[in-house]
Amino acid sequence: METNSNSASSKPSASSLRWRILSRAVLHRAKNPEDESQLGMKLISRKAAKGFNLIPCQLLNHDHESRDAQFCYTLPTQGCPKLVLTQRLNNNADLTDFEICNRHNIDNTGTVCQWPSEDVLAYYCLSHADMFRSKRVIELGSGYGLAGLTIAATTEALEVVISDGNPQVVDYILHNINTNSGAFGETRVKPMKLHWNEKEVSNLSHTFDVIVASDCTFFKEFHKDLAQVTELLLKKPGPSEAIFFSPKRGNSLDKFLEEIKDNGLLFSITEIYDPEIWNRHQQFMNGDESWPGYEKDHCYPLLIRITR
Repeated sequence: METNSNSASSKPSASSLRWRILSRAVLHRAKNPEDESQLGMKLISRKAAKGFNLIPCQLLNHDHESRDAQFCYTLPTQGCPKLVLTQRLNNNADLTDFEICNRHNIDNTGTVCQWPSEDVLAYYCLSHADMFRSKRVIELGSGYGLAGLTIAATTEALEVVISDGNPQVVDYILHNINTNSGAFGETRVKPMKLHWNEKEVSNLSHTFDVIVASDCTFFKEFHKDLAQVTELLLKKPGPSEAIFFSPKRGNSLDKFLEEIKDNGLLFSITEIYDPEIWNRHQQFMNGDESWPGYEKDHCYPLLIRITR
């Protein structure tokens, strides 16, 4: 039986490409952008450089002695302030990041990039500002805090807590809150280190009117803790709800929603919740090359509303 060795060598497996992504991030090796392997990694990776690009982002400055850079987010509503966030440059990690993740039993996704579902969450909150007015709000697994900062700057919320379980990420959140403090008006804004397996949260149990989160259901090992902390934080008595944006990713979202039911909570799923977001999704499905590797199951966030 004759085999084509040239063909086999020119198409590395998906697993080998993913290992190259990890290797490049850890070793900080930037390959020639014209290299075919670089193109292959772009195609196999689900991460997008700009995602849905609902909130335009511009690099302000980058200290080349640092892993960090400042980005300016222009909120697409007249009269809204611009937000300046300090965050890591894409593909920039080192071994200390993984050591911290192992020590705190967390993942490292919060420092990797601004994930596309966070952009969708921030845009949705901006478009539904009335639901946050005079409410206590907490963002879970916030990463650099774009959605929480957007709520704080545009909705007249009473309080916004921006939380993450990674202490490195919480440092970024604190820095970004201080940088944008002039945009919050009377809204109280604070960072919080919150691990989802905490059974008691001092003075916060059952006190939040609204919980928001994006792309937090990927890892099945965290589903039970995430569902439990959602129940723990939702206000009672009185109306309260959690707004999650998450792609299906096989059966991952379904498994999380089983945990939600097991905690006595109700949920609804909406696929088409905003015409602009749906339009951009359709463009990606029809071959828009600005997001290589786009697939609905892995990339398009569904709107999950969770209530008591």
